[in-house]
Amino acid sequence: MSILVNKDTKLIIQGMGNFGRFHIDKSIAYGTNVVGAVHPSRAGETETFEGETDHSGVPGRPDSYSVTLPIYATVQEAVQETGANASVIFVPPPFAADAIMEAAEADIPLIVTITEGIPINDMVRVKRYMQGKSSRLVGPNCPGVITPHECRIGIMPGYIHQAGKIGVVSKSGTLTYEAVFQLTQNGLGQTTAVGIGGDPVNGTNFIDVLELFNNDPATQGVIMIGEIGGNAEEEAAAWIKANMKKPVAGFIAGTTAPKGKRMGHAGAIISGGKGTAEDKIAALNDAGVVVAPTPTDMGDAMMQAMKKAGLA
Repeated sequence: MSILVNKDTKLIIQGMGNFGRFHIDKSIAYGTNVVGAVHPSRAGETETFEGETDHSGVPGRPDSYSVTLPIYATVQEAVQETGANASVIFVPPPFAADAIMEAAEADIPLIVTITEGIPINDMVRVKRYMQGKSSRLVGPNCPGVITPHECRIGIMPGYIHQAGKIGVVSKSGTLTYEAVFQLTQNGLGQTTAVGIGGDPVNGTNFIDVLELFNNDPATQGVIMIGEIGGNAEEEAAAWIKANMKKPVAGFIAGTTAPKGKRMGHAGAIISGGKGTAEDKIAALNDAGVVVAPTPTDMGDAMMQAMKKAGLA
């Protein structure tokens, strides 16, 4: 099993610029069922993607692909015509909030927003708009979601993923890739990897994903990657201590970052003496999480957590 996405996911793309087309092509090559695109000025047109298939460990997959996507004027029309149940957004920052709300208005179950640099005020408006809606937002400013060999939504490199038993949830894109690669190398593999993004205002948070993994029979352990800034990691640690039934490993980025200096993501900043790496690591340790001291130790930390639980 997996969470959020699988082989039955039907994906549309919002934002058909060069970046969006490049990555939707990679998703098609990976085997993702991409069914359409939304671009008001190109409604009624089609666009064909073709090339060599990304096998990524899946035997029997054809060597090449050729997929022609219909382009629709609105998300609502795309959903009605294709039955899409997920959307990936590559729309530029000034227009991305409207794209998210359009997808939510069409009741798309999963909205994955890759766009970086969306103004915070715009995301506050999105959060308010989505209250009571049935859609789940992942992101913005995130690498996306991938279930190995089944569905890739976003910008994650497919070839490093391997189907397995560990769930991955992370604020950092590059550290997600590092954790995934280590899990593949040590034979644990992944059920699903979820990049939630590091912006101050986002959709799905650590606890949301931890709960999904906790309820997923195929996920035997979870690795959680956080960073300085905010209190999401402390809240997740408290939830883990009270509710988590599976072993958890973790890593917190930014142990050497100076106070008041933003590191990477818009939300990764220590302000008012809060959001320090030390506080987050202490909270995770108190919750029984095996915390990796450096990024190169994440796979080993997960192995240690599995051994402590008698699962490896």
